[in-house]
Amino acid sequence: MKIVSFNVNGIRAALRKGLGQWLAHASPDVVCFQEIKATEDQIDRELFNRLGYTYQYWFPAKRKGYSGTGIISKHRPENVIFGTGIDFMDNEGRNITADFGDFSIMSLYLPSGTNSERLAIKFRYMDEFYKYTSDLLHQRGNLIISGDFNICHKPEDIHDPVRLQHVSGFLPEERAWLSAFMELGFIDTFRKFDPRPGQYTWWSYRAGARQRNKGWRIDYHLASRPLDERIKRHVILKDVSFSDHVPILLEME
Repeated sequence: MKIVSFNVNGIRAALRKGLGQWLAHASPDVVCFQEIKATEDQIDRELFNRLGYTYQYWFPAKRKGYSGTGIISKHRPENVIFGTGIDFMDNEGRNITADFGDFSIMSLYLPSGTNSERLAIKFRYMDEFYKYTSDLLHQRGNLIISGDFNICHKPEDIHDPVRLQHVSGFLPEERAWLSAFMELGFIDTFRKFDPRPGQYTWWSYRAGARQRNKGWRIDYHLASRPLDERIKRHVILKDVSFSDHVPILLEME
């Protein structure tokens, strides 16, 4: 099974830039979208149907043109969970989970901390999400969380760890939370295969950051440890340019 996670920064814009053609070529089995910025009636569902994604699940934010997640699949999930049951998180459409056989896949869009108010919301979300995921792991031990965590975990995941250590996304408290979160029983599947620094998934649109590879690795496939032997490949698809993020591909048995 091939699983792609992609923060599209607006699914309608990404479709105009060629997302559909790319999906036809790449042909992943399951795609986890983040930051769709659209309601379900604004999404070209028929296009995805033509590409073989018969099963489509969208969880938009209540605020139009903002946030939102989705999962599309060529395989029918046994169950789909929209949100977490925690209002302030679900109002922004940040979590959707699908159960496939003996494992589950979550599309996650963790908030950014663009100002002091949003940073407080981010930390509140992180605390609640930690507890939610701990409970979920007891119910569904085989879990993959795919998405935009808006946190670089280690210095090798960001282009300038010294200058950016006081910027949200690389704050010591955020990094410590991600370490603790992974200690619930997750592996960073990218680092299972590639230890190199300089491998990023997001670049600012400003100052030619992408061309200069001044990036951040904030998008992850985190897999619970019982799935470790079934994880066969993880690749950052650097040449896909429909967003300020790039898709990440996970292959598993």
